[in-house]
Amino acid sequence: MATIEHSAIVRATPEQVFELLRRVEDFADYSDLIRAIDPLGDDRYRWHVRALSMDWTFDVVITEIQPPKVLAWESVDGVKNQGRYYLREVPEGTEVALTLSYEIGSRFMEKAVNKAATPLVGKVSRQILERVEARLQV
Repeated sequence: MATIEHSAIVRATPEQVFELLRRVEDFADYSDLIRAIDPLGDDRYRWHVRALSMDWTFDVVITEIQPPKVLAWESVDGVKNQGRYYLREVPEGTEVALTLSYEIGSRFMEKAVNKAATPLVGKVSRQILERVEARLQV
């Protein structure tokens, strides 16, 4: 599995940031690459993402919730992936660290995805955290 890490500071308390990150279905409002997220019940969600000129769909389940520090998930269908947000209070607000691991079945596709994935995940993560922060500042 390839792993990508990204972190940023959000000028808000961990509780405030966690509350918005916990609303997984709202992530489509936070990033241009996320087309939609459908709640499936029981902490399961179907993600619809447009990246690398392709549509990607995968189902995830939330695997760990420790407010206001940890929110983790893993895929149960579609693109194999798992991720974890770790929130830590810092003087400026909250440091949000994302770790995302994924695996693409096709070797050819995996090479293409690996080359573009780090900047894409960084972009999505930045968009999400910037928009979460903007929502908290209103």
